[in-house]
Amino acid sequence: MTSTIEWPPLAGLRGSDAEVQARRGFIGGSDANIIFSGNADRLIDLWLEKRGEKPPADLSDRLPVLLGCWTEPFNRQWFEQVTGRRVMETGSSHVCRVHQWRRCTLDGIIPATGSIWEAKHTSAFAKSDEVLERYMPQLQHNMAVTGRQQAALSVIFGNHKFEVFEIAADWLYQSELLEAEQSFWDCVQRGVQPVALAPPPAPRPIGTREVCLEGNNAWASAAVDWLTHREAAKLHAAATQSIKGLVEDDVSRAFGHRIEAKRSKAGAITIRELA
Repeated sequence: MTSTIEWPPLAGLRGSDAEVQARRGFIGGSDANIIFSGNADRLIDLWLEKRGEKPPADLSDRLPVLLGCWTEPFNRQWFEQVTGRRVMETGSSHVCRVHQWRRCTLDGIIPATGSIWEAKHTSAFAKSDEVLERYMPQLQHNMAVTGRQQAALSVIFGNHKFEVFEIAADWLYQSELLEAEQSFWDCVQRGVQPVALAPPPAPRPIGTREVCLEGNNAWASAAVDWLTHREAAKLHAAATQSIKGLVEDDVSRAFGHRIEAKRSKAGAITIRELA
């Protein structure tokens, strides 16, 4: 007996009114891509959607978007066949333990490695670096929300190439992403139009070569510095978050003990040492 595959109707790939309404209450992985895109028009559109002043774009006639939705199950099976690793927990939703307004819905989890699995179907002419840069905010956002330390980006290029990129959690990139998301979310809450900022360079994928640099003097010197100052770096990052948390919403400048914290018109807080 041959089973029949029930393909979803195109109209069904667009979120229901209830789902659209729910998405207004948080920032998800795809939102992170827009916030860190540096594109002012896309950022303003997202801001208007989160405030309920503009309906989200109708994706029922967007071929790249719908094709990606339709090919996700195939992408997952192909990944499992090529790598020998299973993908589980497809479509699972997660909420950040610290910031309830940060959430994500995962394409899947790879139990063998504990990695997040993310599926994409892009143009045959897309470059790997461009794909990584485009989706890095989503990958790092999802890792930050779930507490996972690694992600696998599974990409189909047109119909002729398949590639998997292994990405590690980058705390510095995630810290800057959180700051940008916090600033954007503050703008949504206060009704202040956000300003698009240039994102930091995207972290590189995990390498596959192993090399011993035991005899490299530059490596040795840097290793000593890293070991000596790593706790100080963590303390500095924690202190930065604490200081920003002490600056109330109606304060434009706070100062004392040789430092100052200034709030930009977009709501972002910058800390510097006073002369």
